[in-house]
Amino acid sequence: MLKNKLKAIYSEKIQSQLFTNSFWGILSNIFQNILFSVFFIVIARKYSTSDFANYILANTLYGFMLAFSSLGLGQWFIRELMVSNDKQYLVNKFFKIQIASGLFFYLINIALAYSLYSNQLVRNLSLLIGINVIFDNIIYVIKYINIAEFEQKKTFLILTIEALLKFIAACLLFISTVPIIYLAAILILLRFITLNLFIKIGSSNLLNLRKVLMAKVNLNEIKSVIATNWMFIVIGSSSVIYWRVGNILVSKLLSLKDVSNYEISFKFFSIAEILPIIISTSVFPILVRIYGSNKETIISHKFYKDSFLGYALYGLLAYTFIYSFSDSIVPFLFGEKYTNTSIYCKEMFLTILVFPTALLQANLLISLKLEKTDMWLNLISLTFNFFFCLIGLYFFKSLSIVNYSILISFIVFHICQDFVLIHRKIISLSHAFKFYFISILLVLAYHYFSLFMLPVILFISFWLCIIMIYIFYTFKFRPING
Repeated sequence: MLKNKLKAIYSEKIQSQLFTNSFWGILSNIFQNILFSVFFIVIARKYSTSDFANYILANTLYGFMLAFSSLGLGQWFIRELMVSNDKQYLVNKFFKIQIASGLFFYLINIALAYSLYSNQLVRNLSLLIGINVIFDNIIYVIKYINIAEFEQKKTFLILTIEALLKFIAACLLFISTVPIIYLAAILILLRFITLNLFIKIGSSNLLNLRKVLMAKVNLNEIKSVIATNWMFIVIGSSSVIYWRVGNILVSKLLSLKDVSNYEISFKFFSIAEILPIIISTSVFPILVRIYGSNKETIISHKFYKDSFLGYALYGLLAYTFIYSFSDSIVPFLFGEKYTNTSIYCKEMFLTILVFPTALLQANLLISLKLEKTDMWLNLISLTFNFFFCLIGLYFFKSLSIVNYSILISFIVFHICQDFVLIHRKIISLSHAFKFYFISILLVLAYHYFSLFMLPVILFISFWLCIIMIYIFYTFKFRPING
């Protein structure tokens, strides 16, 4: 009786923390992405395909550097902060690591821009946009402090302000279209404002910039942290490299139009992946607690299975939505010159079927202190992606090759995770098999019915059936007492 009571209290606490932090994250990011998307759409419409593609390339290099500059130490920082006796020293150390890393990778960003591209506009844009690497590393520290302290509300509020400022900048383009290099300078100024907001009001009491800069942190200890946790660099950078290496290969082997098609498709994908990523920032600390303590396996497995089902259903929802409506949405938002982009968008969204659950399983591996295993799985998957993409583009000059390479590599990643978790007895073989079998069955069914049903009718009917099946399963097969 006492055990059940404690379990109920603990589960209620978990659900409360998860709901509170996820609510603010989802609400804020929906609003942010509406504004960011308007900004992206305005740029695509107001500038030529060439200028737009060059802007994308500069952002791609910046994003590529950002994947490395944070050193992937965010999850390590959360895990250490939750158990550290000297939180202030840990924050100071983490902050100084990020500052030094940001400066180093900004220089790398400039070097890459000048070595990869002869176009002077791409180089000039990279000089400006690359400054974000330094700014983002500082913001990165504050974001992860807030995650560890369950104070994401502050982060989301400031990022919403930044999105609003970018939206205003986009609106000004309707009055007068400035050269895109000037637009980049305006965006850097807005980012600087965001940085100051984070420092002044966005951080918790753990961060005082003056004290951080004056604090003495042992250089050898910083080297030790990086050397000990180098696998986090690989893990943290892999997800970004997945997408950015594709864009770089497209820019070198295909046309600028393909660069734009890829980026627009990825823009939709990045919006879709926001929800599982935000929820994961709340799920991860909970996974650390319930699996790290290793005291209540019933709670652990129930929480994981419920989370997995939610992630899997979301991936299916995102895919079916894009499959049904992208033919109308893409040209409506970006103009008729991007009508064929919806084809590539649908291809890219095949990956969303496995992305959310792969993200959950990656967080679970790290909560079990298997980050080295997760790192190797990321490397295996990234290698598959790179070689499939490179070899495919050599024989077939099509953007579809990049999309399918990403999909195949993510499936490889997911299956490797399954093997590890099955071996650890976290999941069963039947659990993994059911996920793939049911996912394939539902996607094929959706494709089949799309041949003779209107997209709106198909989408609504399909999800009404899914909801009814879920309700039937919940009340028919689950014990009343749980």
